[in-house]
Amino acid sequence: MKLWSKGSEPDKMIENFTVGHDRELDLQLARYDVEGSMAHIRMLESIGLLTSGELELLLGALGEIAEVIERGEFTIDPGVEDVHSQVEFMLTAKLGDVGKKIHSGRSRNDQVLVDLKLFMRDKLRDIASATTRLFDTLINLSEQHRDILMPGYTHLQVAMPSSFGLWFGAYAESLADDMQMLLAAYNIANQNPLGSAAGYGSSFPLDREMTTRLLGFADLHYNVVAAQMSRGKTERAASQAIASIASTLGRLAMDVCMWMCQNFGFVTFPDELTTGSSIMPHKKNPDVFEIMRGKCNRLQSISNEIALLTANLPLGYNRDLQLLKDIIFPAVGEIIECLDMATFMLPQMKVRTDIVEDPRYDYLFTVEEVNRLVLAGMPFREAYKKVGLEVQDGTYRPVREVKHTHLGSISNPANDRISKKFHDIADAFQS
Repeated sequence: MKLWSKGSEPDKMIENFTVGHDRELDLQLARYDVEGSMAHIRMLESIGLLTSGELELLLGALGEIAEVIERGEFTIDPGVEDVHSQVEFMLTAKLGDVGKKIHSGRSRNDQVLVDLKLFMRDKLRDIASATTRLFDTLINLSEQHRDILMPGYTHLQVAMPSSFGLWFGAYAESLADDMQMLLAAYNIANQNPLGSAAGYGSSFPLDREMTTRLLGFADLHYNVVAAQMSRGKTERAASQAIASIASTLGRLAMDVCMWMCQNFGFVTFPDELTTGSSIMPHKKNPDVFEIMRGKCNRLQSISNEIALLTANLPLGYNRDLQLLKDIIFPAVGEIIECLDMATFMLPQMKVRTDIVEDPRYDYLFTVEEVNRLVLAGMPFREAYKKVGLEVQDGTYRPVREVKHTHLGSISNPANDRISKKFHDIADAFQS
């Protein structure tokens, strides 16, 4: 039996096609459905659509359902369409006609919207926490390795001296930019759509500001049509933030794979963190970072998938939007898994401390020599030409000293300022 049933049931093939994976995915929304329903019925009681006694009965029954969910025992019965239907059927089975009153003044459209907003708000906080753990790890590693030089590259050609401190710190600061996007998505999710009903409001005198307070939303989707239009927009913003983090993390994973290659040999990991070959006994493969790179590349595609799914939809609710859950729910878990794996792996990385002593990196120090001549009074172009000719005729000899003191450079990476920048953003998730 369906909530919308008028006495007939749809063909089984139609039901299977339209419901899809919703029952399985909806289990993740169960606690939020109960939370949203509790706020809604408190508001209904305040405007006279429920008595205080009815409210007490409903809150007690919803509390029992919440306990079932918390124990991991909540299921959606066969033939029940979704989590919203399951909760309402459970209430009706327990309380009879009182249970049937819970849906006054709302539609499944705004019911699922509020569930998704609450879900996305929590999951974006979880992603922010995982990102913070990786950020703190990277900053600590930057401080530990700030004086260990490594080659810097442009066009994958040896360019100028860098350091492991700069390398770790660069990815940390890049995560600060990603957190800005995550916070923007969080702010979009942190708005209450409840009371928009099917997308056009209700003739009941709903107190939408009350449910906003009860659910802890920062603001309200005021225009009821705009509230309905937020379905898809929240997911798209979240997917773009996930893609931004994935871009940073995937690039870091690529660096690690490259630095582990014997042709570079900059870093190694303990044997138990690598895999081997079935035929080559010497192999230590960076499978973790290759899988991470692949997952992060795939995660960068989901914003396009959501954009295509929601492109040119007519105003109001359309069933296509149900498919958003198939995309965004798994993505949330996958980006957190990748962040946590990077946080686990990177502290166990061993870096080489003598890389730049190798003669193949002699030319790393040509710019240092040019700058030394300029500081001694020689015009830059003359100094550049002098060192260039020495390189060409084979008389150039590097001085393996680096004196970079400006803000953000090898000897002054500004990690304290980067940390403040990041944590100022991270703190906003708690406000």
